[in-house]
Amino acid sequence: MIASKKVQKLDRVVIRIAGDSGDGMQLTGDRFTQETAVFGNDLSTLPNFPAEIRAPQGTLPGVSSFQLHFADYDILTPGDRPDVLVVMNPAALKANLGDLPQGGTLIVNTDEFTPRNLAKVGYAADPLQDDSLAPYQVHKVAMATLTLGALAGTRVSKKDAERSKNMFALGLLSWLYQRPTEGTERFLREKFARRPEIAEANILAFRTGWNYGETTEAFAVTYEVAPARLAPGSYRQMTGNKALAYGLVAAGERAGLPVVVGSYPITPASDILHELAKLKNFGVTTLQAEDEIAGIGAALGAAYGGALGVTTTSGPGLALKSETIGLAVMTELPLVVVDVQRGGPSTGLPTKTEQADLLQAMFGRNGEAPVPVIAPCSPADCFDAALDAARIALAYRTPVLLLSDGSLANGSEPWRIPDVADLPDLRVDFATEPNAPDGSGQFWPYLRDPQTLARPWAVPGTPGLEHRIGGLEKVDGMGAISYDPGNHEHMVRLRQAKIEGIEVPDLTVDDPSGEARVLVVGWGSSYGPIGAACRRVRGHGMHIAHAHLRHLSPFPRNLGAVLARYDRVVVPEMNLGQLAMLLRTRFLVDAISQTKVAGLPFSAEELEAVFTAVIEGGQA
Repeated sequence: MIASKKVQKLDRVVIRIAGDSGDGMQLTGDRFTQETAVFGNDLSTLPNFPAEIRAPQGTLPGVSSFQLHFADYDILTPGDRPDVLVVMNPAALKANLGDLPQGGTLIVNTDEFTPRNLAKVGYAADPLQDDSLAPYQVHKVAMATLTLGALAGTRVSKKDAERSKNMFALGLLSWLYQRPTEGTERFLREKFARRPEIAEANILAFRTGWNYGETTEAFAVTYEVAPARLAPGSYRQMTGNKALAYGLVAAGERAGLPVVVGSYPITPASDILHELAKLKNFGVTTLQAEDEIAGIGAALGAAYGGALGVTTTSGPGLALKSETIGLAVMTELPLVVVDVQRGGPSTGLPTKTEQADLLQAMFGRNGEAPVPVIAPCSPADCFDAALDAARIALAYRTPVLLLSDGSLANGSEPWRIPDVADLPDLRVDFATEPNAPDGSGQFWPYLRDPQTLARPWAVPGTPGLEHRIGGLEKVDGMGAISYDPGNHEHMVRLRQAKIEGIEVPDLTVDDPSGEARVLVVGWGSSYGPIGAACRRVRGHGMHIAHAHLRHLSPFPRNLGAVLARYDRVVVPEMNLGQLAMLLRTRFLVDAISQTKVAGLPFSAEELEAVFTAVIEGGQA
């Protein structure tokens, strides 16, 4: 008889599972995340994988990992360091061991620690046989051997059986942290519906991992992380890319307009196009174009025809789209341009994250071509940011740049499904009658709304509203082509005034004590690490304020007043100081720029050290 094992209660845990890019680490992490979401924990994830489709097996460049932070309270980041590290081969161990704190739990698939695999990554001796892993709680598990033994006698080949070892690891982790199992088994049967023998092999491997934890003496304790106390409502796990897709569909529904998406696949934005392609029943038309320029051209053409035009890309694609964005500025048509930022320049780091496209988004076009720029702060916030981008594009007849990034795109967290009635009304009034103020019965395409400075939007083919727009400068109002210097200056300043006049909410400041003299200003995905670091600093009895910008062009009208209230302003960014430069130029504030361009997000630990040094009078 097996004695029942002790259950230890935890408030939070960070798990990282790492292996070869062909070992199914992302699938394993995603399944564990799904079950954790169903269980009711708050969570945040950080997938990390190679850019190559099939990196060299067993090498450091081929290591893929998935980190999950889950807790019984509100959390903001995927965690700085893992409490538990699962490694499937020597390369995964070497690439990730430095992040595991002393005393952390290390679960190792011993079957891959062969002399050949050890030599590939430069191990002179087997770390499982010497004392190099003594600082950790090491659990040696022959995952491949146990999986092959469990699947002996089934109809699957030895190769397919060994591929199921990631499900063994998932089963072991699910037992260790008391995760539900029914959803994973259902998922596997659906995923491999056309090959039921593979489905059953993976389920058997999953159950074997669970039973191994239950029966082995190596694990004497299981862990319990209670559900988090979240606001009442229905929740689902949501990645940033999926949230963006849903937000764009919701925008089309609330505007009563078809959504036309013209895009070219590019990492890490491609999943938005993939997701939107599944939603054709909601008035969405997707076009996978032959290149980036064709994609945005189709989207802009759809906007001319009365649709909500959308194009999605990453930094290299945004550069290619710049001329057509300028055309959208000149024609004053609503267009949502999503840039999921990645490491650059050029092809750069396709699967890594960065925030280095801000200045490109604001100024990366010829001539004075101002556009609104907004940035979501979390995976779930991508939904609201997409609605906000559509609101501005439709109300002000302008292209809008939405800056997500790889950390948000691939990361996930619980998303509270909103009530449709609470979503903004985005309906627009198309021009239906001639509007010429001279009584000529003509249609003037650049006659402006006095409040928004937006021009009328007329669907081509509407009787009596024949008009011409294009890239050449137009006369304000009637829209005839004009090369007059005075008119050009007037139109340039008018287009700038339209953007500057966009209504955006005032900036709010998180300053619980009201006594802070240091303000941290961030944007985009730095929200989580900054917020977590501020919590830690306050936990040490110090005062610090945090303000996070969604609207980067135009800035909130109270931003200057907010900055002036504090003695020092710190600006953490995953670039070389782009927002800090804008704040210095616009508001003459001596911002302390804290930068990182490692392809990875900030950790709360490193920002805590920076903020503490600034508060205590030092420099970052």
